[in-house]
Amino acid sequence: MDLADERAVGSPAATPSDPPRLKIGLKFFYAFGQTVESGYLTVAPFIFFYYTAVLGLSGSMVGLALAISTVIDAILDPLIGSWSDNIRSRFGRRLPMMLMGAPLMALTLGLLFAPPLALAPFVLFLWLTVMKMALRGFASVFNLPYFALGAEMADGYVERSSVVAWRTVAGILVGVLITILAYSIFFSRAGGLQGQANYPPFGWTMAAMCLVGGAICCLGIWRFAASLPQPMTARQSVLRSLGPELLEIFRNTSFRTLFFSALVIYVGVGMNATLNSHAYVFAWRIQPATIQTITFAYLFGLLIGVPITPLLLRRLEKRSAVLLGLAMVIATWIALPSLRAAGVLTPTGTDALPWLAGNIFIAGVGTGFLAIAYPSMMADAADEHEVKFGARREGLYFAGLGFAAKSAAGIGQLLAGVALDVLRFPKEAGRQVGAVLPEDLIRHLMILWGPLPAILAIVSAVMLLPYVITRTRHEDIAAALKIKRAEDVSAGRSS
Repeated sequence: MDLADERAVGSPAATPSDPPRLKIGLKFFYAFGQTVESGYLTVAPFIFFYYTAVLGLSGSMVGLALAISTVIDAILDPLIGSWSDNIRSRFGRRLPMMLMGAPLMALTLGLLFAPPLALAPFVLFLWLTVMKMALRGFASVFNLPYFALGAEMADGYVERSSVVAWRTVAGILVGVLITILAYSIFFSRAGGLQGQANYPPFGWTMAAMCLVGGAICCLGIWRFAASLPQPMTARQSVLRSLGPELLEIFRNTSFRTLFFSALVIYVGVGMNATLNSHAYVFAWRIQPATIQTITFAYLFGLLIGVPITPLLLRRLEKRSAVLLGLAMVIATWIALPSLRAAGVLTPTGTDALPWLAGNIFIAGVGTGFLAIAYPSMMADAADEHEVKFGARREGLYFAGLGFAAKSAAGIGQLLAGVALDVLRFPKEAGRQVGAVLPEDLIRHLMILWGPLPAILAIVSAVMLLPYVITRTRHEDIAAALKIKRAEDVSAGRSS
């Protein structure tokens, strides 16, 4: 038996409450695909710092470039998701797009960190905008069918979370590897994070890593991907079908709840993540090796939170796990930045390490809960959609989640960039290793970095409360889907 036999052999037919489990080998190869997204997400915080503090673009220009590229990419996501849902090929619906997206994503990632030297500010702005847009677009061509494939791999309420857990653990390991390479090799050289020559080799190495991970995933799962059911609906133009499909998914209350909740939280995530390097370098005044340790603390928190989540979900509903994760993230965004802004806690250098590492470890555990439960909730909502509307829209559902994440994160990046200019953050500070900023400026930076994003996270948590797909409700959905899909197969054979 090979990986095409994706279900582990069991005895009696599975019931909705006791679905068949996937083979570990399939999950293993599938998890390699997370390298593409996690590779980008891990290097993304370097982009804002590189173009503002190192290359000298204004915060507003960099924020605007990131926002434009991200929002345009987000607009394309539904088109990519619909395309993924409707492809027919001997390799299945998802794999052709993944094979296209991985190499193009790797190419643009390398170019993003290697702009030509001595570009005029406006030309550098255009380079950043175009390369960032191409990077995110090609990453979506891989990631959206990849995530949708994960939703198709399992039907069970808990087993689906196990698939997400494998994917997330792989992403954590990728993050650890990139962090080691970044701070122990590339940014351990002269100038550290403020050394311009350190960024191009870093970018091309990360690009190669993403390409290799995507290739291993595609080779390992191609038999399984080809074995999945093809679209049942008639072929039609993607552009013609997209409008009705979008209206259809927004008719589902569960999707709307998840979409708008994600939209709000990712504005906060975008602001916080964009200002991480500025906070570490200029407020806490820590060196790259110390930033590496803090990043490890966050990834270790993720590594704790991710395997705990499937265990929690045996007792808690997924919504409860998400709310718990949000509460932990909110606490970390409020506590330490507020103490630093108030002047109560002002350690610098290695003295700040225990505080920052402990704080971000808690955030990592909470993010681990979110990383497993939230995509699993979206997959459950896609199942509900198929029962209600008779069409499988996994690709479009994850495109909606991607749209919310990207467009909102782009807005958060833009707000962070504009805020730096409003604060008159000194451009020359980025090139001065060990520069000391005025305390008032640090205070405002801390508020932008933590408490303001926390307010948005609280709003997101309140917006999530109407989500109603519980374990019992999903068992009913799974039973209805089993009947519907059997009828679809029977109808297809008779025709």
